[in-house]
This record gives sequence, structure tokens and C-alpha cells, in this order.
Amino acid sequence: MTNPTRVASLVELENIFQQELPTDRWAAAETAFALAVRSRDTGDWEKSREWVAQCLQLLEGFPDETEEHVATKRVSVGGVPLPNYLHEGVVRDRFGELA
Repeated sequence: MTNPTRVASLVELENIFQQELPTDRWAAAETAFALAVRSRDTGDWEKSREWVAQCLQLLEGFPDETEEHVATKRVSVGGVPLPNYLHEGVVRDRFGELA
């Protein structure tokens, strides 16, 4: 059993992303967002920028006209809190110059 307050390592999150990517692009976008947050929080700006780009690329394929379209499916990924809504504007707002 995992400790619910423990934040997953970058390697663990990358493994989750690799598992989700072929079957659930929305979940992969959420995990890419979490990876961007974790990378930024550890001071790896370049890796964070890469994950922001990956997240934005995945989000391109989804409609974003309504709140229902952009509502996240999970509260967090690997202990990293997700925003209530995930779309290009939120990602660019959260990551500023990294986006």
C-alpha cells in the first residue's frame, strides 16, 4: 500500500505516462502536466519545458469549447495536484515562460 501523501518520483510518473500514452491520451496529458510540475519543482527547467510541450501537444487533439471538455478526470497524479480544468490557457498560465 502506498502512502497517499507521498509524491511519486519523476521515474514513477514517467512510467505512468508511458503506460497511459498508447491507450488514454487525456490521462497522458494529465500526467505530462504533473511531470512538468515535478520537474519545475526540482529545478529542472529544461525537462519541465519538455513536459509542458508534451502536455500541450496532447491537448491539441481534444475539444475545449465547454468546461466538461476540459475538466480533469483526476484530482492528482502521483500525489501532484491537478487543476480543475486542463487546457492550453491553464498550462500557459501555470508555466509562463516554460510554455
